[in-house]
Amino acid sequence: MLSEFVLNHMAHLGHQATLPLNRQLYEALRRAMLDGKLTAGERLPSSRDLAHDLNLSRNTVMSAISQLTVEGYLVSQVGSGTYVADSVPAANAATRSAIRSAHRSDKRAQPGTSVPRRSLSRRGCDLAHRFNASDLEVQPFTPVHADFSAFPVALWQRLQNRHWRHTLPDMLDYNHSGGHGPLRRAVADYLRVFRSVQLEPDQVIITSGTQQSLELCAQLLADHGDTVWLEDPAYWGAVKAFMATGLHLHPVPVDNQGMAPQPADHARPPRLVYLTPSHQYPTGAVMSLARRQTLLQAASQHNAWVLEDDYDSEFRFSGPPVSSLQGLDTDGRVLYMGTFSKVLYPGLKLGYLVVPKALAADFRQAHYDLNRPGQTPLQAALAEFIEMGHFASALRKARQAYAERRRALVSALQPALTQPNGPWLAGAEQGLHLCLRLPDRADDQALAQAAARHNLTVRPLSAYCLARHDVKGLVIGYGYAPLDAIRHHGPVLARCIQDGLATH
Repeated sequence: MLSEFVLNHMAHLGHQATLPLNRQLYEALRRAMLDGKLTAGERLPSSRDLAHDLNLSRNTVMSAISQLTVEGYLVSQVGSGTYVADSVPAANAATRSAIRSAHRSDKRAQPGTSVPRRSLSRRGCDLAHRFNASDLEVQPFTPVHADFSAFPVALWQRLQNRHWRHTLPDMLDYNHSGGHGPLRRAVADYLRVFRSVQLEPDQVIITSGTQQSLELCAQLLADHGDTVWLEDPAYWGAVKAFMATGLHLHPVPVDNQGMAPQPADHARPPRLVYLTPSHQYPTGAVMSLARRQTLLQAASQHNAWVLEDDYDSEFRFSGPPVSSLQGLDTDGRVLYMGTFSKVLYPGLKLGYLVVPKALAADFRQAHYDLNRPGQTPLQAALAEFIEMGHFASALRKARQAYAERRRALVSALQPALTQPNGPWLAGAEQGLHLCLRLPDRADDQALAQAAARHNLTVRPLSAYCLARHDVKGLVIGYGYAPLDAIRHHGPVLARCIQDGLATH
């Protein structure tokens, strides 16, 4: 009986969500037609009879029927009644049985979700389930909230408020010039002086961060199926960006001098080469000058573009700063990217991409068309923050704070570091994490799990590998971790490492 089916379906909808009654009736009648309870050409009961049978107001019934008529499920014939449209497909018993069976299978396979996994493309499944940030993103290892107290929140709020009070109408629109002019000039001045980047302000594109910079490069410089060389172990965010844009990932091993292409790698010529030469993520290796020159020569040989991710170069705690790879480029093939998130705060979501001069106009146009960039008042506040010297002050304080936190962590780990044939620290004294390399016999996955039982978050280095099976270690984040928490929990982590290695 139609009214029984409709009432049951409406009861289910009312339990699942707070839908209005007219929408519940609409969904129930539509389902009755799609499931074959109402077939093409069949006459519906009158609105008065439906209202009586369903104990609904006539206005509710008429609203649902009107919507179904507008969408083509029903047709109304004056003086005759309302009928199911001929265009509504008939559903035979076998089809209805198959649909119900599929629904039951989906619910068994995917409890608690309304979207079956098979609805994703193969690429979608990879993006959702491979190389996930939740497993690889470096977090403060201590079991306390991240510490952003060094950031001058009150000052930042005043600057933003001032720009909102005096903002011009065009600052509320999309930005088609690659970013707020004063911010692009400030970025150019900073990179030219402190990172030896060769650029003019019109080569700077302000983005929403490194991920958007990577996607923009992949979309404009490579075609679907082209090869990108990545460091192995690799940065998870780059893997996801290139996976999303349909590129073929070709991992190239990293040693203590950075990416080290072998003859076999050159047999798969790249269109793009992605690397983190100043502080390899996650091993911390610094690419040597000889290796940089070799890589630029290889890129020239293969006519490839080089994507330099300079994600944490501001935080070098010993020795002179390492200049950018882009500063060595005489062929105009290096694109340089960075972010403000490490110095200020992650949720800022502002980064920059420096492109060769010949590509600047094309990148600005494509960035505008693809991403519809905005946030001009925020960019204006950041430009003033830099111009007034607050960025330099915040960087100085952050560098001092993170250096102290790193020293505290290294000191706490000393009992584990002094073991014969035990772990050692790899890479430069730089950044917001350190890489603790482990002997070949170690199980870094098990060590990370043991630390998790003490509510400590460390990442197994092997999990960052794309093709290698010879890399073992722990990636330990100290950025944003309170100093007292590092001093308290560092010895606990050291004991976990010692105990874990003693069992192997």
